[in-house]
Amino acid sequence: MRLGLNLGYWGAGNDPRAHLTLAREADRLGYDVVWAAEAYGSDSPTMLAWLAGQTERIGLGSAVMQIPARSPAMTAMTAATIDGISGGRFRLGLGVSGPQVSEGWHGVRFAKPLKRTREYVDVVRLALGRKKVEYDGEFYQLPLPDGPGKALRLTVHPTREIPLYLAAVGPRNLELAGEIADGWLAVFLAPEYAGEQLRHVAAGRAKVDKPLDGFDVVPTVPVVLGDDPQVCAEPIRGYAALYVGGMGSREQNFYNQLAVRMGYADAAAEVQDLFLAKRHRDAMAAVPFEFIDRTSLLGPADRIADRLTAYADAGVTTLTIAPYPPPGVAEPADILAHALGTLRTVVDAAAKAGV
Repeated sequence: MRLGLNLGYWGAGNDPRAHLTLAREADRLGYDVVWAAEAYGSDSPTMLAWLAGQTERIGLGSAVMQIPARSPAMTAMTAATIDGISGGRFRLGLGVSGPQVSEGWHGVRFAKPLKRTREYVDVVRLALGRKKVEYDGEFYQLPLPDGPGKALRLTVHPTREIPLYLAAVGPRNLELAGEIADGWLAVFLAPEYAGEQLRHVAAGRAKVDKPLDGFDVVPTVPVVLGDDPQVCAEPIRGYAALYVGGMGSREQNFYNQLAVRMGYADAAAEVQDLFLAKRHRDAMAAVPFEFIDRTSLLGPADRIADRLTAYADAGVTTLTIAPYPPPGVAEPADILAHALGTLRTVVDAAAKAGV
């Protein structure tokens, strides 16, 4: 099982140099990939291009580039560019985002996200394969049928097939990822529930006569080091409450639906009710410790080593960590120092676990 680092979003006063320091340390330690995210602040391609020129070996992944934010042709251009300047280290992670960001920020209707994703990936692959981009879909028509446009070919010559990943949560999206992608970007992945999710991925692989073997399973897993797992769970509560309670509408929150499928229906409903009522602290408190513990790495190094073994046994091929500081660590310099220590501790724990 390989290790990755998710830098998340840059912004809200954070110093981007801290992200660079973490990426360089992950590179030195032998991490396989560093991922950058985007929502409606910093964009992932700019961050990755910046890191590409200041790292040596580590893979550079978008987790994700938002599908409603760019035309598929623009995404192909960006992917080919970052892959070229990095010496073939880019990994293209895509996701539809959610209805609030898609429609509120990008002005793109969220309807039929699976169909839109399939068409988008089709066009990206056409472009990256340096074929003339001709496509007649429901969402994308290239060239436009009633204008002067003509079918064009990417002028950049990619030196390899750039790996393509999909962020997926629901069963149908998991199946789509298995069918059309090279890997799955997962969130809130619990080893105990991974088999159910991978069953859908495998069904998608079977549609195109491909085995699950070789498909990259990439969860982002929060990590908090400390002696007491219950205490370590506290910094994760805000993140969990935001996603389970407030990411999307009441009717269309994929993370809430995932928590329900994992067996937390009552808690998921309570967290959502509290969060949407703007009782955010109460929503955080309502997230069950067990849910956080199953989907995070909490506690001392030995406990983390045991959980790494569980993730490897569950079929994870690249475990991506997101370091969080323990309670009481608030100064930027201390947060960075703790994150650097977390990177090293996880490497040692993985070695001890033999994964």
